[in-house]
Amino acid sequence: MTDLLFRAVDIIDGTGAPRSRGDVLVEHGRIARIAEPGVIESADRIVDAGPGAVLCPGFIDMHAHSDLHLLTEPGHFPKVSQGITTEVIGQDGLSYAPVDDAALAVVRRQIAGWNGNPADLDFSWRSVAEYLDRLDQGITPNAAYLVPQGTLRLLVVGAEQRAATPAEIQRMRELLAQGLREGAVGMSSGLTYTPGMYADTGELAALCEVVAGFGGFYAPHTRSYGAGALAAYAEMIELARTTGCALHLTHATMNFGVNRGRAPEFLALVDAARAEGCDITLDTYPYLPGSTTLSALLPSWAMSGGPDAALARLDDAAARARIAVDVDVNGSDGCHGVTVEWQTIQISGVGTAVLDQYVGKTVQQIAADRGIAPVEVFFDLLRRDQLATTILQHVGHEENVRAIMAHPAHMGGSDALLVGDRPHPRAWGTFPRYLGHYVRDLGVLGLEDCVHHLTGRPAGRLRLRDRGLVRPGYAADLVVFDPATVADTATFDHPKQQARGIRHVLVNGEFAIENGAPTGHLAGRALRMDTARKETV
Repeated sequence: MTDLLFRAVDIIDGTGAPRSRGDVLVEHGRIARIAEPGVIESADRIVDAGPGAVLCPGFIDMHAHSDLHLLTEPGHFPKVSQGITTEVIGQDGLSYAPVDDAALAVVRRQIAGWNGNPADLDFSWRSVAEYLDRLDQGITPNAAYLVPQGTLRLLVVGAEQRAATPAEIQRMRELLAQGLREGAVGMSSGLTYTPGMYADTGELAALCEVVAGFGGFYAPHTRSYGAGALAAYAEMIELARTTGCALHLTHATMNFGVNRGRAPEFLALVDAARAEGCDITLDTYPYLPGSTTLSALLPSWAMSGGPDAALARLDDAAARARIAVDVDVNGSDGCHGVTVEWQTIQISGVGTAVLDQYVGKTVQQIAADRGIAPVEVFFDLLRRDQLATTILQHVGHEENVRAIMAHPAHMGGSDALLVGDRPHPRAWGTFPRYLGHYVRDLGVLGLEDCVHHLTGRPAGRLRLRDRGLVRPGYAADLVVFDPATVADTATFDHPKQQARGIRHVLVNGEFAIENGAPTGHLAGRALRMDTARKETV
């Protein structure tokens, strides 16, 4: 590896402290020395950061859905080009380890809208350790993994809507402990997604006790971001109180009309618990719309039994009529307890090419074009696309987004889906949007504070002892950007656009992005939980 010297650059170190000017020497993949400008005389290569440039730690994406993209497209340009050097995957309670053959088959179909379902990928791993080993064969950014609670339930209980038995809960605890021993940093849940949403609070508490015993954290997608949002957050906070488990509230939003302007109520819950000593953090993305699968809007009973059972219900007139009442009248639990507003549901990707004509249109628009009810479009797309359709859901509120990102427990998470023709622009623009739009243009955060949100603070959440700061001895995960020009260029109409102002990105001391262009270096690796930490469960 070539030694690198970044000479006379503005350094924002990731702690929130004011920037300083200096030289940064990188040797053997690590930050070797930081000194006053001109003190370090030589290196194999001297890098001109450019006028006005800032050097800071690499950004840590606390919520990523790159579980397969890292393997099929290891260069991972959409994420690395925005300065991301570490991602946390295994999110929302559904991912690909630990599994057996049957569970893997279900997961591949159920979250094809999140990650695709590549036919030519070797899915031979089954354990968390084997999946992390596969990542170590060559990826550009680093990756940390959360054991997915919904996958555990699928593996042990199945896809049916029922309570887990004590024996099944014990088996899930054992599998969770094994995954944590093998390197996972915690556990995720998707409590509006089946089958994870079928777990009651007691079942979740039993699993959180295991996570706490390993010093990991719990990252739940809560039971509602709509009508029941505050109650859903309160349930998770109470889990942290009763189990002692560190809690990370991922994509912590307050969405839908019922929650306009209510972020302060949510943050008051967080602040009260933190004042009591609960270890609680959160992440958000700096956009208003969310993104998920079209099938996520189905009521939970309609997904019981897995994808084949759901498709069978969509072929049954009586079941369709019941679903229609839930989504249009009662409020589907899959849609956070509110009725679906079809004008807010925009198709972002399809798995079947004949349906490409609908990408970019809302369900309301498609219904008007075809002269049928929106719910019939919903049924038609789900059936013809075999549940693989992805959507944007335009239900957010700017005042909530700004209030939450300013909180001292806040971190950045893209929640990016990289599949589909028109994915959410957060897949390409999340971190530059924080730095450009919300820091430089709006002043919601100061630059040093924002960098802390995106680097040092998430590294602390992940308990990474040698990442997240510009400090001697730390891994050289670094970003060089221009604060005057950094900006997201990805839009909802043209989402696959590289951000501006990100000049260099280093992962473990090697250029992943150099002068704005990818290098092809695969220097990333799986970041495993510290195995020296004492296990208490």
